[in-house]
Amino acid sequence: MKLPRLSLYTAVIAAMTTFVSTETFACASCGCTLSTEWDNLSFTGATGFTVDLRYDYLNQNQLRSGTNTISSTAASQRLNRGDAQEVEDYTKNDYLTLGLNYAINGDWGVNVQIPYINRSHGTLGTASDGVTPGDDGGQYKSDTSDLGDIKLVGRYQGFSEQHNFGILFGLKLATGSHTKYGTSTDLTAPEPVLIDRGLQPGTGTTDGILGAYYTDSINKDWDYFAQGLFQKALNAKDQYKPGDAINVNLGVRYQEFASFTPQLQLNARHVERDSGANADVFSTGGTLIYLSPGVSVPLTKKASIYSFVQLPVYQDVNGVQLAPRYTASIGARFSF
Repeated sequence: MKLPRLSLYTAVIAAMTTFVSTETFACASCGCTLSTEWDNLSFTGATGFTVDLRYDYLNQNQLRSGTNTISSTAASQRLNRGDAQEVEDYTKNDYLTLGLNYAINGDWGVNVQIPYINRSHGTLGTASDGVTPGDDGGQYKSDTSDLGDIKLVGRYQGFSEQHNFGILFGLKLATGSHTKYGTSTDLTAPEPVLIDRGLQPGTGTTDGILGAYYTDSINKDWDYFAQGLFQKALNAKDQYKPGDAINVNLGVRYQEFASFTPQLQLNARHVERDSGANADVFSTGGTLIYLSPGVSVPLTKKASIYSFVQLPVYQDVNGVQLAPRYTASIGARFSF
C-alpha cells in the first residue's frame, strides 16, 4: 500500500521548518538549513494540532576561509580589520527543537518553534600561533545550555483551488540570552569572558521572517517542493546586529514504498556579515550549499519518525570560520 500523497498542509509545515535551526547563529556555517517535515506527515490537510520534536547535531571542526580549508597556523597569520585573527579551536552543537503547529482552517495556520541549545566552544584567541594560545589573547572555553530564540510564524495558502502555493510571515523573538560568559584559559586574564555574540543562545534582536513555497506532483510516485525564506533583524541590541539571511530549498521524494519514504533535498543559505561594534564583521557570513538525503518511516497514521544527513557540496565563508563536515538530524512527529 502506498503512503498518502503530499497535502498542502504537509508542504506548508515543511517550508516553515526550514528555518528551525538557523536564525540564532551569526556565522554562515552555524545552524541547520534542512526541511525535515515535508515528507513526515501522513494525513490530509484537515485542521488540527501537530507536535514535532527534532534533534540536530553539528560539529564545527574544520577551519575554512573562502572556499578552501585553512590550517590553524595559517589562520593565525591572517588579519581581521587590521588586528590579529582569532583562531577558533572547536564548536560542538546539539539542538533540540519543539515545533507546535495549529491549522486553523484550509487557508490559515500558525507555527511556534522553541529551540533548546547545548553548545561547547573553545578558542585559542588572537595571540595564538595556531597551536598554542598566547598571553592576552582572549582565549576561553564555554559550555552553554539554554533556551534559544523562539519563532512565531503564520501562513496563508488560499491563493488557488490547488492550494499548492503559500506564503509565510512572522517573527523571531529575542527570548534567548545574549549575555552568557565562558571560562578564561588565559592565565594573564583569568576573569570570566563574555561569549562571542555569534555563539550566544540568542541574538538579542527581533527578526522579521518572510517566505513562499510551491509544491506539486511530478507523477504518481514523485513529488517535489521549492521554497525560499528571508530573515532580517529589525533592530540592533548592545551594538550587535546579525546579517540578513536567505534560505532556498529544493526537494523531491519517492512514495512507492509502503514502509518508508526516501527524500533528497538541496539546501542553500546565504548570510550577510554581522554589523556593530560587538560583531565580528570580518569572519561572519557566507554562502553554503548542502545535499541532504533522508528517510521517514510511518509508525501509525498519526505518528512518524525521520532521519537526515546534510553533506556540504559548496562552502564559501567570509574571513576564517569553523564549519561542519556534516550535520545529522533525527525527529518524531505526532498529530492530534
